[in-house]
Amino acid sequence: MLTLDDSFLALQRAVKAQPSQLGQFHSPEYIELLAHVTPDNMSEHGAAMNRHNFNEDCPVFDGLFEYCRLYAGASIQGAVRLNHKLCNTAINWSGGLHHAKKSEASGFCYVNDLVLGILELLKYHARVLYVDIDIHHGDGVEEAFYLTDRVLTVSFHKYGDFFFPGTGDIKDIGEQRGRYYSLNVPLKDGTDDKTFHALFKPVMTKVMEVFQPGAIVMQCGADSLANDRLGCFNLSTRGHGEAVAFMKTFNVPMLVTGGGGYTKHNVARYVRHAWCTPPCYWCRLVDVTRA
Repeated sequence: MLTLDDSFLALQRAVKAQPSQLGQFHSPEYIELLAHVTPDNMSEHGAAMNRHNFNEDCPVFDGLFEYCRLYAGASIQGAVRLNHKLCNTAINWSGGLHHAKKSEASGFCYVNDLVLGILELLKYHARVLYVDIDIHHGDGVEEAFYLTDRVLTVSFHKYGDFFFPGTGDIKDIGEQRGRYYSLNVPLKDGTDDKTFHALFKPVMTKVMEVFQPGAIVMQCGADSLANDRLGCFNLSTRGHGEAVAFMKTFNVPMLVTGGGGYTKHNVARYVRHAWCTPPCYWCRLVDVTRA
């Protein structure tokens, strides 16, 4: 995990999330399965794996539970440091697994570190804004907060043509107290920097003006970059990074995570660009944690 403040950048070692922390969102039965299933004993957990949506998109592998505890712990730790004003930006590139549900794995995601980070931020902030620029709709985070007015979720994503996960219609706006607190911006194939920012900047300016969050969580999946193996957008690394830079101009504590990204050199190029290309988009304090 990386943390950043006005004067320096710090690298923090991730602290593994405890099962009780994962249980702030995920069901006990689901955590129990994650903790005990391995490639060698899958046959013993077949029924539970079916119930919790383990499939070709969410395979069982050695070290699965430790992996989940590490990336979730990093996002929780970043939120804690933001709450205690130890940094103004925290970054967890290994996080951003936005499809995981309360009792289900989904789309390569097992534990929803974003939801856990938001829940931690809500201990100190009345309102938290979630922004998602992954090419896939941030369905797990939206679903988790669909009925509350304390979290506003905003997702810019590909929608239609049976594209995964199939949610994120512009008409999906939340329910009960959360009505109008879910905002979806469905986009078409080939969306480039100009088209994206023609929507992103005015939408987010209005969101910040009206919602006035105490903290921001931003998922920066690199699968919205051009030439991604699973994506269909045409964003450049500069255009992608510009979205994060724009959100930083509001001077609100911010937890930034990674997400999707299925062309490895694209992901590496994006991370390098974000940190090493002038003007540096991470010019404020950021907290990043890794194992």
